[in-house]
Amino acid sequence: MGDNDKIIKCPACGKNMEKIFMPEQGVNLDVCVQGCGGIYFDNREFQQFDERHENIDALIDALKGKTFTIVDDSEQRTCPVCGATMVKNFSSIKQNIQIDECYSCGGKFLDHGELLKIRAEYETEAERSGDVIKAVYSTVGVEIERLAAANELARRNRSPIKKLFDSLIYGD
Repeated sequence: MGDNDKIIKCPACGKNMEKIFMPEQGVNLDVCVQGCGGIYFDNREFQQFDERHENIDALIDALKGKTFTIVDDSEQRTCPVCGATMVKNFSSIKQNIQIDECYSCGGKFLDHGELLKIRAEYETEAERSGDVIKAVYSTVGVEIERLAAANELARRNRSPIKKLFDSLIYGD
């Protein structure tokens, strides 16, 4: 799904969202400028803005000097594009920032200030991915190593007949 062209309602406060054109990326972001300051990203837009080096000057200018309505970020939200219930997920493996995602159309909604927090977490996508790999290894890799060690111990402790059989069949 590409950039939506209709005026949508903010999933957090219900106000009309404004289209803010991001010239470097060539997309319109839906921003709740007159309400809570939330940002809606259409499918595949978010990855163009989540790293520090990616230009968000037009967005910062649109929000500068504004006061925003405080919303309850624990409330369930409805996708303003397709109407599906959005799901709360963490923005990274660090689990510091919770965002709303639509599993139906791929949109993401961030409350005011969350984009800057997400951009501050990691310098690059490679750094973000490295953290995921470390987390997966710390939970799964340790178990794989334990199983491999147990398998090696069992292989060394097999009976002489089993060793002979394995050497004939497997060349072990």
